Amino acid sequence: MKKLAYSTLIALILMVLQSGCERQMNPIASSLSDLDEIPLLQNGMSLMKGGNSIIAFQSDRSGDQEVYVMNSDGSQPTRLTFRAGHDGYPDLSPDGKKIAYESGSATNLEIYVMDIDGTNQICVTNSPAMDGDPDWSPNGKTILFGRLNGAVPEICTINADGSDLTVLCNAGGYYYPSPVWSPNGKKIAFQSTATGNFEVYVINADGTGVTNLTNNGALDRFPSWSPNGKKIAFISNRDGNQEVYVMNADGSEQTRLTTTTAAREWNNPAWSRDGKQITFDSNRDGNFEVYVMNADGSGQMNITNSPASIDIAPDWGHGSLKK
Repeated sequence: MKKLAYSTLIALILMVLQSGCERQMNPIASSLSDLDEIPLLQNGMSLMKGGNSIIAFQSDRSGDQEVYVMNSDGSQPTRLTFRAGHDGYPDLSPDGKKIAYESGSATNLEIYVMDIDGTNQICVTNSPAMDGDPDWSPNGKTILFGRLNGAVPEICTINADGSDLTVLCNAGGYYYPSPVWSPNGKKIAFQSTATGNFEVYVINADGTGVTNLTNNGALDRFPSWSPNGKKIAFISNRDGNQEVYVMNADGSEQTRLTTTTAAREWNNPAWSRDGKQITFDSNRDGNFEVYVMNADGSGQMNITNSPASIDIAPDWGHGSLKK
């Protein structure tokens, strides 16, 4: 696949944003307007911190793309954002107190941070570039994200308060790199089209030492580290359609976990905090829904069951929802 021309790139970005199935964001902390700070959990739910786990995800069930949270069994889906436009691709902080997400429109996309109940929504990026795919550092102080700086994909970090923006490297190719930290914070996995097709790569946390882990002619993207750092889940179409795969952190033993001949496991596989399960989204039931399965691929289950909406980009974290 050849690199896209700039005009084609812009058209692709607009198309993806309209479909609700891809990402965005930007740097410097600023508060939302009073109109944006809408009281959340208006459905009577309250967030409880506990031993259970929650899944944050993006859904258009309200008629607009918004961030939701639910219990990991799919119960009590709760809307957290109420702004017009795109709000999605949430990432839960390691301590379970914050959510980073992307928000904006086709012309301006930024990274935001909010409390786990949806309050205190703060913009942490403020640039003309297209920023997306937030991922909290293991210590919860820094947010890793991908940027389209014109037609150049970059891997960046920024403090959670919007300070100290750092561009780590040029990811190569023409698409968002979707970077994710390793659990020990020493490595970053990401996707790139530098060789002409999507591959999964790993670099050091300072942006040096790039290594291609997948290295084949198929589409390989959306990496996700296991909590112990030994495995990386990712999406590949090497067997004919997009499925969830897992490999060792060095790229060895690449193994298919899902088998859906007429569907796509679209993106963002994410591990449970104990490493025993993986959540992902799939259109196997006719529309995109959030699923959960065991880490070996068994026990696959639809947990959103919302046939009139698109539910994507799940992320697993600490906490629970309770009336």
